[in-house]
Amino acid sequence: MTRWGITLPLTGVPLPAHRELVERLPDLGYTDVWTAETAGSDAFTPLALASQWSSRLRLGTAVAPVFTRGPALLAMTASALADCAPGRFALGIGASSPGVVRDWNGLEHTQPYGRTRDTLRFLRSAFTGRQVTAQYPTFSVRGFRLDRPPATPPPVLLAALRPGMLRLAAAEADGAITNWLAPHDVPKVRAEVGEGTELVAPVFVCVTEDAREARRLGRMMISSYLTVPAYRAFQDWLGRTEPLAAMHRAWDAGERWRAVMAVPDEAVDELIVHGSAEECRARIRAYAEHGLDTPVIALLPSEGGDPVAQVEALAPGLD
Repeated sequence: MTRWGITLPLTGVPLPAHRELVERLPDLGYTDVWTAETAGSDAFTPLALASQWSSRLRLGTAVAPVFTRGPALLAMTASALADCAPGRFALGIGASSPGVVRDWNGLEHTQPYGRTRDTLRFLRSAFTGRQVTAQYPTFSVRGFRLDRPPATPPPVLLAALRPGMLRLAAAEADGAITNWLAPHDVPKVRAEVGEGTELVAPVFVCVTEDAREARRLGRMMISSYLTVPAYRAFQDWLGRTEPLAAMHRAWDAGERWRAVMAVPDEAVDELIVHGSAEECRARIRAYAEHGLDTPVIALLPSEGGDPVAQVEALAPGLD
């Protein structure tokens, strides 16, 4: 079964004002609510609220960074969410980026693969309720035990962009969360995780028939995100080295505005879903047809658009 998720909170909508929408999401055909954690809401508070507004939605973090919370704190926070939504919470973890971890939180961003792997292994042990004393390659834990271990340990998914992390997700986690890909990119990612591993990905959607406006927003996002080294390497692996080369040259030269303008329309149209609500639904379904288990709509603001109405218009139940 293909799931159909939405990323909350919506831009410009206060957290408490989401209640009515969350209550109606299952009837619209949505199966999941996921959160991001960059510079807006944290990954857990919106899900705690949503857990009390609907008992029919799976809730997930996409993703909680492994550097900005200590291993024990991450285990405690995840356990609290699992208590709020027994059997309905999925913990997505990832390395995040140097900008978020180092520049915004004053922490070292070293050995991201190792730190993610070790956090996954620690969480597996911690969720059992047993005391954990272990020396992991990237950190150590001595004498930690959850006072309230989850009755149903949440599945743990890994944010993964390239073969190494994708294979780790397939081997040790319960799924992989990838990002910034087009429908035709999905089979290459799927090949690394195999058919038995859940594959989740945000799908950036701008509901507008003004292609110029959608591309303007898309160029700004692409130049901001895909110049981050991990995302740049991912796009190279997917085959976009040449289409994004001019953007990278301008960015590396410190010419930010030129970098934005250097993003070609074709790259925007591949990575950002835009058009009428009907056209957007069809493109989201294309991700599933190419092997994505759980497309998660990340709704982008459009001029004059009502985000709640757009969520309703993108509902799979309308097809």
